Formats: sequence, structure tokens, C-alpha cells
Amino acid sequence: MGCQCANQKDEVNDELTKNDDNIEAEEIENYNNNNNGEQKDGIFGLNNQEGENAKDNENKNEEEYNQKLNEDKNTKYADYPDKMLELINKIREEPAAYAEIIEDSIKNIVENQDDDDSKPKIIFKKKVKVALTRGEPAFKEAAEILRNMESLPPLEFKNDICVPLPDNEDEIKDSSYLKEQVKILRQSTNIDVYFKDLVKLPEVSALLMVVDDGEKNPGRKRNAVLNKDFKYIGINSKFVGKTFVSYFTFSK
Repeated sequence: MGCQCANQKDEVNDELTKNDDNIEAEEIENYNNNNNGEQKDGIFGLNNQEGENAKDNENKNEEEYNQKLNEDKNTKYADYPDKMLELINKIREEPAAYAEIIEDSIKNIVENQDDDDSKPKIIFKKKVKVALTRGEPAFKEAAEILRNMESLPPLEFKNDICVPLPDNEDEIKDSSYLKEQVKILRQSTNIDVYFKDLVKLPEVSALLMVVDDGEKNPGRKRNAVLNKDFKYIGINSKFVGKTFVSYFTFSK
């Protein structure tokens, strides 16, 4: 178990500190390389056609280009649900070991230098930050909770309780969409708790769920992940435009 804990800490720290998250630039470069070095102007249809035909061609090619980027990103993060299920079950089955990971992550908390308020933030990738309300005390509290709890049985993935994800970027950001979909699912399934998450890195997403600091509904995520009565989990995630969203549902 000692080796497992050390490996998990290394994984979390890698995600918390590496500086290679210029996804947009990376995907654009890959797209261009896969298209035989085609120039961006060519991709967007900026050619010598005149009038409306040229404009229509430009819009069409830009739409296809953006669609290709989304497809690439969704392919890249297709294993997010599997990784999250594995991490959440490790937390449930080995809570004391994960307490060490939480405490080790405290060193990644930095004071907020960007805004007027003094709330700390945790940096987990270059140019990507998560606002925290309490910071270090919340991390220590979460570690203490895990250290004093008994092992829980793993959750089983259940496709029937997964929330469908829309293709529209406005809808996927709208909390009312999630509520409406859960309402529909509850007509045929038993969903007890649901929430939305915006962190695309599984190691960081799982960490922040258990720390549960800075959430609009404090305790909602941690209580769901650590609920001894829950048997099933549904996880669905997707990139729409530049927005990554994952929906989690839990049931008994």
C-alpha cells in the first residue's frame, strides 16, 4: 500500500505542477501537421474566391476546423470517466493513503495575485487556477476526515444514470440543463445526488472533490464521494468549444 500511495502522490503532483497545457495551440499544430502542412489561411478558406461564395466557404471551413479541434480534444480526454471512477474508488477503499496525497498537495496552494480579494488559489496547470475559500485548513480537514474513516466498498459505474451531454456550449454551461436532465432520468432511475465539474484533469478533479473547498454547495461533492450507502455512479464528460464539463450522478 505504501508504494501505491507514493505513486498516487507523484501522479497528483505531476498534474499540479507541469506547464504544458496550451491545448488550443497543441491541437491546432496537430491539425495542421495532419493536413500535410496546410496553411491556416487555407484551412479557413481564405482563397481568391469572390463575393458570397468566398464568405460561405470561409465560414464552412472554419466550422469544420473547430469541429475537428473538438473531436481531437474529446478523443484525448475520452478516458476521463474511467480514470475518475478508478480514483474515486481508490479514495473510498484506501482513505488513509489518500489523506497523505491531500496533505502533500498543500504546497501547491498559492496566494491569489490576480484579483482584489485575498482568496488563495491552487495552480494545477499553467494559466489554469481554481479559487479556494479556505485553502490549507480545508485540505487538512479533509485529510483528517479520510484518516479517521473506514474503508468503503467501490462504486459501480451505471450507464443508465449518466446525464446526456448537449452539443450547444450555452446549454452545457447552464445548470438548469443539468437539473432538467436529472429530472427526466429520475422518472426511470433512482438518482440521489448530482453535480457538475469543470476540471478536465482527473487527479485534480478527484482531489478537489474531497477537499470540497470553495464550492457553492459545501459538502455536496465530498459527501457524495464518501457516502457509504451509495452503490452506483454515472460519469459523462465532453468538450464543447473551449468548455470541458463532466456530470456526476450517484445512487443507492
